[in-house]
Amino acid sequence: MTKLYELAKVLRSKNSGPFEVTMDVLFDQKAVYERVKRSNAVTKESVAKAYNINLSDIHHFVFFDPALGIKITMAREISSGTAGDRDVYGAQQHAPLMNIDVDGE
Repeated sequence: MTKLYELAKVLRSKNSGPFEVTMDVLFDQKAVYERVKRSNAVTKESVAKAYNINLSDIHHFVFFDPALGIKITMAREISSGTAGDRDVYGAQQHAPLMNIDVDGE
């Protein structure tokens, strides 16, 4: 199995407002993007499992073909900037995506 981080050119997260965080998974080769898309390894279900959250906490999940990317927006466990928030900018939330297994061809 190949891990998602081995295939993606960019794997990042960022705030999408105080109550959501967005993850971007971008590829620099169409063939690699299509491989990941066809594998069905990156789904709402696999993301929910990786983050140990409910499917309803994933607000948007989109394969965006023109950019060779995947955009995932989900609810933050705690709102940005409140007591107990350890990542105000949401910039460290992409790590669980990195280890999703993608089937080899």
